[in-house]
Amino acid sequence: MEIFIIKALQFMLAISLLVLLHEGGHFFFAKLFGIRVEKFYLFFNPWFHLFEYKPRNSDTTYGLGWLPLGGYCKIAGMIDESFDTEQMKQPAQPWEFRSRPAWQRLLVMIGGVLVNFITALAIYAMILFVWGDSYVPAKDMTHGIKFNQEAKSMGFRDGDILIGTDKATFKQWGGDMIRDLSKAQRVDIIRDGKSMSVNITKELSMLEMVNSNPPFATPLLPNTVNTILPGSPAEKCGIVSGDKITSINGKAINSWNELTYETGQLAYSLSVTPADSINIRTVTITIDRAGKADTLKTMLTADLKLGITPLLLYDLYKPVTVEYGLFESIPAGAVYGVNVLKGYVDDMKYVFTSEGAKSIGGFGTIGNLFPASWDWYLFWKMTAFLSIILAFMNILPIPALDGGHVLFLLYEMIARRKPSEQFLIVAEYIGFGLLLLLLLYANINDILRMLNIF
Repeated sequence: MEIFIIKALQFMLAISLLVLLHEGGHFFFAKLFGIRVEKFYLFFNPWFHLFEYKPRNSDTTYGLGWLPLGGYCKIAGMIDESFDTEQMKQPAQPWEFRSRPAWQRLLVMIGGVLVNFITALAIYAMILFVWGDSYVPAKDMTHGIKFNQEAKSMGFRDGDILIGTDKATFKQWGGDMIRDLSKAQRVDIIRDGKSMSVNITKELSMLEMVNSNPPFATPLLPNTVNTILPGSPAEKCGIVSGDKITSINGKAINSWNELTYETGQLAYSLSVTPADSINIRTVTITIDRAGKADTLKTMLTADLKLGITPLLLYDLYKPVTVEYGLFESIPAGAVYGVNVLKGYVDDMKYVFTSEGAKSIGGFGTIGNLFPASWDWYLFWKMTAFLSIILAFMNILPIPALDGGHVLFLLYEMIARRKPSEQFLIVAEYIGFGLLLLLLLYANINDILRMLNIF
């Protein structure tokens, strides 16, 4: 429960900040051009609100809604999610959105996206300035990589050290490396101290590489126990830090990767025969302690955890840290943010596949991306990533999103005539309906994943 609360608080803080900044972008340009903003709300307020305040001599009411699905900036004379059609029936006033030139209205609409993107670049620059860029070089991962059977059929072997592809040299382990692998025709490796290459003769899908069980490639971690959680099944059965787990239920374990896979198989068994929970959770474990074997028996937790942690990359290898001064961090942060955006846009092609549709997640998926303990470095890194996602998703040319309004404004600027207000209202309804369906679908996916249905 504590982990859930910590993740939920980080998620709420990040989303609240990004929504305020996004709506603040619209607010800034509207005020700049003398357009009246009637309401500025964090969160939605159907039926009632938690807080509302209107300063003296101000046209804007500021408020806090109760439904934490975003926020809004209600601009006078604009067809938006408020569906205030009565206002649109009145004669246009000089302070209204619809009375302004198209180029001003365009800047108002892209203001939120612009602020979110600038925010992401600023956060990345701040991260580089405060923490620097720490990573383990791919070539220094001497334990190598653990591969699944598909990868092995292509010529990879467990323990291979990945150096690069025909297109680029790998910097570090992560999403960029998997993305580069999926596009490679040749992968350069070090095997048993010798440099060689593996030729890729088939097209790979990054999504399938990540979602396959076991994954296409993961850092090979030793089967050595790092820490024991207090009160855990591991502590109760006598496992101590430094033990090597060599088998579980008679199946040999040579790496932490294999231990994770075997407990994953138990999760599958539990989803098929939940009534047999006690038997499935009761496991026999063989350990190696200073060269001596011992067999232990214990019952895993309800979520099939033993209560141990592995040696991670920073435990196994010495990281490299590149430090940045204030003026160096700004362009470096911009480059970093643009690369993140490129990677995200590139991965969007998988959304239109059956596997990609299953991978779409809602609030639960996003919340789980935050760390289980409060870590400001990871919090800001995740917030910057979400800011880029928010910017990209909002600029998509879908009615009810900023990009839909931008599309109609560009049409107006090119054709020199506005779409009819009735058309814009219908488009807004359709777009809003599609967004609600997408939101429902994404959160149903979260529930199905939680129930191990897929």
